[in-house]
Amino acid sequence: MTTATTTLAPVDDGIKFRWAELAPFIALAVIVVLGVLVNPNFAAPTNILNVVTRSAFIAIIALGATFVISSGGLDLSVGSMLAFVTGIMIMAMNYLAPGFGTWAIPMGAVLALVVGSLCGLFNGLIITVGRIEPFIVTLGTMGIFRALITFMTNGGSLPIDRSLREAYRPVYFGNIFGIPYPVLITAVIVLLGAFLLYKTKYGRRLTSTGSNVEVARFSGVNVARVRTIAYVVQGFCVAVAAICYVPRLGAVTPTTGQLWELQVITAVVIGGTVLRGGRGRIGGTIAGVLILEVIANVMVLSDMVSEYLVAAVQGAIIIIAMLAHRFTDNR
Repeated sequence: MTTATTTLAPVDDGIKFRWAELAPFIALAVIVVLGVLVNPNFAAPTNILNVVTRSAFIAIIALGATFVISSGGLDLSVGSMLAFVTGIMIMAMNYLAPGFGTWAIPMGAVLALVVGSLCGLFNGLIITVGRIEPFIVTLGTMGIFRALITFMTNGGSLPIDRSLREAYRPVYFGNIFGIPYPVLITAVIVLLGAFLLYKTKYGRRLTSTGSNVEVARFSGVNVARVRTIAYVVQGFCVAVAAICYVPRLGAVTPTTGQLWELQVITAVVIGGTVLRGGRGRIGGTIAGVLILEVIANVMVLSDMVSEYLVAAVQGAIIIIAMLAHRFTDNR
């Protein structure tokens, strides 16, 4: 007598997984087509290049957010942190410029990377050692960083020294073979992030921590260290974005980076990273960033919807994305 057995079809699961992976890119392609239909000028090379370049800041920060969210965390302070790091960087460069000339730029950049990483470490240690919810901690530090940059600028603007402006401009406005430097820097950060998340032991520990903390602990994973490093990565990425951002406007104000945390979280979520942790999709995050920027650009070009409603549209998108996760992700 034989016993019949049934097995699940792995092929179907694989197809579902691939469709989930491709969804952000399909959505981006559809939005691009709609943009061309709404206004043919959308497809102009200068406009496309401008959209991609403007996306660089959010893309770099969102890469760090992918690590944090994959670990089961959240960081609401990234916009305020960027403003604070930018302020520290500009003040340092202005102080060093008389004695070191244009060497003040790389010196200020190194300082920005250190300060950004320390800000991330500060968030991470309070969350892991203090055992406080990430939402509460980063909501608090968001207020702290914003208050500090307001104090540093005295409620006004903090410009970069005139002697450094021309030397620093190429970091945002320059290019190699037609590819802007911010886009190249973003590509490097994305490759490094993908390697760290997908090809290293730390990446596997990160996703296992986000998936199930208790199982990760029983497997010998130092959950506190893994999550703290994720916040350091976030702070480092914020600093890289700040370095690219400074030459664009040449100054920092108390409103610099305001509401960027909304764009970052929205991009990560619509890119396929699960907000409760356990899965991170770097490629999807970049697609999510481009989706938001393309939508904003189309709104400006179409004149059908006020550009002042961009934040409202982004808020609606993150709600829709969360509903999609809620009803389609049975993990």
